[in-house]
Amino acid sequence: MNLILFDPAETGLPLPRTDARAVHIVDVLGRKPGDSFDTGLVNGPRGKGTLVAIDPLALTLNFTWGPAPPPPDPITLIVGLPRPQTARKILQEATALGVAALHFVLTDKGDSNYARSTLWSTGEWRRHLIAGAEQAFDTRLPEVSHGEPLVAVIAALPNNTTRVALDNYEAGEALSQCHVLRDIAKPSAPVVLALGPERGWAPRDREHLRTGGFVLVHLGSRVLRLETACVAGVALVKVRLGLM
Repeated sequence: MNLILFDPAETGLPLPRTDARAVHIVDVLGRKPGDSFDTGLVNGPRGKGTLVAIDPLALTLNFTWGPAPPPPDPITLIVGLPRPQTARKILQEATALGVAALHFVLTDKGDSNYARSTLWSTGEWRRHLIAGAEQAFDTRLPEVSHGEPLVAVIAALPNNTTRVALDNYEAGEALSQCHVLRDIAKPSAPVVLALGPERGWAPRDREHLRTGGFVLVHLGSRVLRLETACVAGVALVKVRLGLM
């Protein structure tokens, strides 16, 4: 953890000694009473935590907060709902990269059963967002949805977005050279990047994308794992926006 995140309601309570954050503060960072550590409020400011006391059951902490962090990057990811183990990686890496929103959608070639995984039903997904934010030394968590049809998520997008979709088969140009990204004039312009599920887009998915204003692009001739394509795609968009 480069930053230890807390929800606002937790900051006035003792931190149980069995909590992973307590273990990190005492056993990994080696903090003793009076020592400080980097911390943050989820979707709020960063600051400093002070370890006041250690007892066998809990830590007593104090907090001081700085200014609010900047907003996340204006990038929305739409991802064909993948296997839970792949979704876990994407949740963490996309958060670390600073995307504003992340929508896992139902597509023709995807498996709708993935939406009923314990990853989603138990709220585990949020833990992976927090891990990504802590890695990135940031407090912002993206908006997340899962299990909605691709066409519904496209219909709900704001009108003023630049839209590109990765596709290995029918893309006309590389993402790095894409004309709609090349024409973006300012880094605050919102971009939506769509990636198919692990089996790729089906013809009807491509029809929805094209009708929704998406330009099909590629990442070169190599076939990448979905989680790798997400990282590479977001990185290229951030470069084009001047954010990396």
